[in-house]
Amino acid sequence: MSTGRTTNAAPGLFSPELRAVTVGLVLLISLIAFENMGVSTAMPALIDDLGTTDQYAWPFVAFVAANVVGTVLGGRWCDAHGPRTALLAAPAVFGLGLLVAGLAPTMAQLLAGRVLQGLGAGAQGVAVYVLIAAVYAEAARPAVFGLISSAWVLPSLIGPPVAGVVTETFSWHWVFLGLLPLVVLATALVVPVARRLGPPSESRTPVGRVVPYALAAALGVAALSWAGQETTVTGAVVAAVALLVLLPSLQRLVPPGTLRARPGVAAVVAARGLLSGGFFAVTAMLPLVLTDVHGWSLAAAGTPLIAGSLGWSASAAWQGRRGDLPRGLLLRVGFGAIAVASLGLLVVTPEDGVPWLALPLWAVAGLGMGLAFSSLSFLLLRSSATAEVGANSAAAQLTDGLAQSTFVGLGGALLVLTGSTSGGVAVLLLVVVGLATTGATISGRAAADRRTPAVRVG
Repeated sequence: MSTGRTTNAAPGLFSPELRAVTVGLVLLISLIAFENMGVSTAMPALIDDLGTTDQYAWPFVAFVAANVVGTVLGGRWCDAHGPRTALLAAPAVFGLGLLVAGLAPTMAQLLAGRVLQGLGAGAQGVAVYVLIAAVYAEAARPAVFGLISSAWVLPSLIGPPVAGVVTETFSWHWVFLGLLPLVVLATALVVPVARRLGPPSESRTPVGRVVPYALAAALGVAALSWAGQETTVTGAVVAAVALLVLLPSLQRLVPPGTLRARPGVAAVVAARGLLSGGFFAVTAMLPLVLTDVHGWSLAAAGTPLIAGSLGWSASAAWQGRRGDLPRGLLLRVGFGAIAVASLGLLVVTPEDGVPWLALPLWAVAGLGMGLAFSSLSFLLLRSSATAEVGANSAAAQLTDGLAQSTFVGLGGALLVLTGSTSGGVAVLLLVVVGLATTGATISGRAAADRRTPAVRVG
């Protein structure tokens, strides 16, 4: 960046030089989290007002597809021109999407708003990583990523009930419109630092050359997301076709050697996929086990997810205060915790199982996520050259989304194939144990400080 690393000497996240940008970053992440949780809660009322039940998945699919495009193009833009424009434009596009969706009288306008929200959220997520790399000293980054992880916890806990109250008391429209003032505030806090950031000295990949791959990846991820909500033969066929479209494009958008977990940033990106795919696949299926197999209410079935969120926040905050600990060790411990928790849930899945064990076990999984996810975020920046932070951050976030869609879809397919909730989820848990074990095995490669090319387009 043109300003070098002048702010890296700042002693803490809330020092006078960094206080505003730290608060702004937390607000930007919290906005995405609140929107995510709130829309999921308000969607039944929204569909009842604007659409039909068979359109239920489309607002989510529209967001996911646009998010992929925003992530990929935002990453390349930041590498070519610096994060300044993205940090200003992405929240504006996201805010415009909130406005369009919040005022929507038809499903078509709502979907247009969701597309704008996805584009803004994708570019914003990557720009945040590039900003962290430019502004915060390496020793402070574990604490930054711990704070960002914590920014998801409050929305996870209060987002659904607040969205429910707002929807019932006023209208689902205010789930979108109510976030607009926070968009303005977060942007205002980040602007002073963003304006001082210029482009890196070199950029490896022009933005325009990745557009076809970004669009193909968006189509594939959107189809996978749709298929994950369709536990039918049609859903399985769509998922298979989506993978055929997606994989060739993905190979152009991730660091070379990602599928082999080559030491350095390629292994970091691979580990992110294993981590997110496994954790969120179980998160999607666990409430179903508790309601369908054990007869728990929806509110009670959500308590293990709350326990997981609290565990994630606690361990992310703890690792942020222990910058002296090896990130590779924390990564192995994190993957190990998820493997142990997933294996333990096999006691929960049968009809004669012990359902209450889901709470402590998923709290353990959350502890593992807090350690592993924060460590991977740190390692991603450490393994990336200055002109590759955007592309590598985009690759990691793209892999997150792909892995989540794939393994949630796999969980749905297993329910159909086994004809049983307990049987299908039990098989999925064994798959997740394998993913976590593989992640622990490649942790040493992810922690290797080797910088590899971000892309190979053209």
